[in-house]
Amino acid sequence: MFRTFIFGFFLMIWSLGFSQETEKDSLLFPKDSVEDYYVRFEGDSILMSSIALDEVYIFGKLQFADKNERLRYLILRRKTLKVYPYAKLAAERLVELNDSLQHITKKRHQKKYTKKVQKYIEEEFSAELKKLTRTEGQILVKLIHRQTGETAFDLVKELRSGWRAFWYNTTASMFKISLKEEFLPEEVLEDYLIEDILQRAFSANQLVRQNSVLDYDYAQLSNKWKVNSPASKN
Repeated sequence: MFRTFIFGFFLMIWSLGFSQETEKDSLLFPKDSVEDYYVRFEGDSILMSSIALDEVYIFGKLQFADKNERLRYLILRRKTLKVYPYAKLAAERLVELNDSLQHITKKRHQKKYTKKVQKYIEEEFSAELKKLTRTEGQILVKLIHRQTGETAFDLVKELRSGWRAFWYNTTASMFKISLKEEFLPEEVLEDYLIEDILQRAFSANQLVRQNSVLDYDYAQLSNKWKVNSPASKN
């Protein structure tokens, strides 16, 4: 029953909701000048004197107090890697939906479009979503907040109605899962560990990076949790 519920809920959320080339300056330089190099990105006519690079994190070696702590971390890692793609997809679908609905003026056509998205999601992901456990569902709720900046409860309330959001949250609470759960890596150790797991997976190309819309800095989080986190001890 829980698996059917969690699939139905996220199905609703989803249905609603460089190459580069360098050029050397060919101008004649005076003898006492320094030769400059410029970069031009494909499709852009503006020459740039520098390239903005992505942040690079240097991760500490994972250490654990005992076997149980290591096991708990590995379980959290497995579950996080499993559900993250669904949270990423949910955020993408919400952006796509909002962009599309801006160009659809008639409610009848909007409803037809959302049903089409729902059918696609159901055919593509129903089997996988129904396999989620309670803890995987709760992690997914947290990651939805990480990717969209809104709780699952608020998304339901915004896209449907307050009553439906209340009903979903009440039903979810029967399985000890809260749709109002937020992703708080600055306050909750488990949330920081989830972020650490994601950043390591992004760096290792295990997951496709999608930055969080929330306002926090991973490097600062790592310093804060350094003493307490088994994932950040050197």
